[in-house]
Amino acid sequence: MALEFETCDVFTETRFCGNPLAVVQGGAALDGAAMQRIAREFNLSETVFVLPAEAQGADARIRIFTPGAELPFAGHPNVGTAVMLARRRGTTGDAIVLDQAAGRVVARLARDAAGLVTAAEIEAPLPYATSAPLAPAAVAACIGLPESAVLTTTHAPAIGGCGNATAFAELADLAALAAAAPDAAAFRTHLPASACIGIHLHVALPDRRRRARMFGPLVGVPEDPATGSANVGLAGLLLQSAGGECLALEVEQGIEMGRPSRLSLRAWRDAAGAIRAAVGGGVVAVSAGTISV
Repeated sequence: MALEFETCDVFTETRFCGNPLAVVQGGAALDGAAMQRIAREFNLSETVFVLPAEAQGADARIRIFTPGAELPFAGHPNVGTAVMLARRRGTTGDAIVLDQAAGRVVARLARDAAGLVTAAEIEAPLPYATSAPLAPAAVAACIGLPESAVLTTTHAPAIGGCGNATAFAELADLAALAAAAPDAAAFRTHLPASACIGIHLHVALPDRRRRARMFGPLVGVPEDPATGSANVGLAGLLLQSAGGECLALEVEQGIEMGRPSRLSLRAWRDAAGAIRAAVGGGVVAVSAGTISV
């Protein structure tokens, strides 16, 4: 059986930047183990399988895999899949609805002057929640830095998220961020895959911007060029820490990998007081083909 696939770069307007994604069509007959093998073959941060919708109101159901694990939700797979699926199907509306293990995701589409879908913004399926505290010493061990490089002023290190559990820590400066390197043995001790998908590090920049790096060595992602699910979690955590009703920021990621990415983030409190968050960015098509299974 041959399955059609496309690849694209997400959170960028420039090919070969951003975070690459494989979008595979027609895999409804595959089980999870087969999907995992295909994701390992692509060896990208994530591979998405587009499946027939099962619930009313959805355009498709998706399953998301890193090279090492299936995820209930992830940001760049939703943004990239929404844009590529809208182009493939000739969607004329302004949204694509994608169901997945963590819940329903609505992607709001953006078009260029010629009407081509070029970007999307998604809202995370779950509100932000902190699930566990994290000691600065544990963060330092996992990323090979002294404990003094881990800040606790804006927020204490913590595990939380909006559908994917992620560890978050703010670092002292860009030099510390650049020097960070994942230690898989320390991850197994302090941040096992059962607790979170990895650690998202960030540093404040001027003008409501931040630079980030994300390491997920235990799920097959030594470093991710742009992590939508982690960044919506970061937006939620920053709003929780700062108080107020809403915030907006831009995060740059992938700089150290030579894959510069730009993510636009929003967080707000809904009518019930829960913190919701959204992430958006551009998508550039890269390749198309078939893969035999």
